[in-house]
Amino acid sequence: MVETREIVTAVGTLACAVGIGFFMQSGDDAQQRYGGTEEVAVNAASFTAVNPFEPAANVKSQEILEVEDIVLTSALSEPAETILPQLDNIELVSATSSTLEAPKAELALPSVSCEITAEGIASKAAMIQLKLNAPCLPNERVTVHHRGMMFTQTTSAEGTLETMVPALDVNALVIFAFSNGDGAVTQLEVPELRQYNRTAIQWKGDAGFEMHAREFGANYGEDGHVWKEAARSSSAVDAPRGFLTRLGNTNIAEGLMAEVYTFPTVMSAQSGIVDLSVEAEVTAMNCGHEVEAQSLEVIEGDVIMRDLTLAVPDCDAKGTFMVSKT
Repeated sequence: MVETREIVTAVGTLACAVGIGFFMQSGDDAQQRYGGTEEVAVNAASFTAVNPFEPAANVKSQEILEVEDIVLTSALSEPAETILPQLDNIELVSATSSTLEAPKAELALPSVSCEITAEGIASKAAMIQLKLNAPCLPNERVTVHHRGMMFTQTTSAEGTLETMVPALDVNALVIFAFSNGDGAVTQLEVPELRQYNRTAIQWKGDAGFEMHAREFGANYGEDGHVWKEAARSSSAVDAPRGFLTRLGNTNIAEGLMAEVYTFPTVMSAQSGIVDLSVEAEVTAMNCGHEVEAQSLEVIEGDVIMRDLTLAVPDCDAKGTFMVSKT
């Protein structure tokens, strides 16, 4: 249930028909911040899997000293009165002599490949299952780029990352870029995207943006209200409905975040209007500042990008929300 909220009207309009995105003036500032659709250069390379625990080719196993024709003798086989031989002129041989040196084996430590690989698998609801493997870049910040949309994530302690991303292109190209210039690229076909409409919003840092979709006249808190606290799932293929996907790691300083609303235009059991709005809560992190966002709308295979700049009220208004007009 969504609490009643005090609303501060913000400049900017959002059209309310499904598939119609944000009608806002474009500006150079947001373009410089987000980078638009410019290509990102990364040092992506092909990868051959290497088992780090497989013995290296130059490792020699320790030699086995073979001993033959051994005759076992008992210390009591001779009578007690047997005279022992004299030990005069016996040459003592040191145990450290080279004649008794133990064979040495060459040792080699297992090596770990540092090549970076990325894989994309088309999943239901035109989603992409992404897998990144960067074994020499554990716990590292990485930016994911896809058709103008960007978000920031962190690799695991093993240098891996797995995430689900809404496709914005039938011929989907996804780039993983690390801050040191390393990265990887994956490309795949997502023909199912033709059955969906998608609208996204992206921003940087603690701007506090969130997208709200109110389907077919639904009010806040009702079943048709889709937002981050009631995002639904892309897995409901038997009863396809709109759903929201939130991308990015909120624990990363100045990280890139994104939200994508998806609606199944072909399979939906209902028809009508979906009201989309962009809201931003006034917080201690953004009060008194200008915050910027960028919208991306998929229209017949093209991505339309528009910029949004909002002047956040002073900190006395903390807890209120700025809501775009509908």
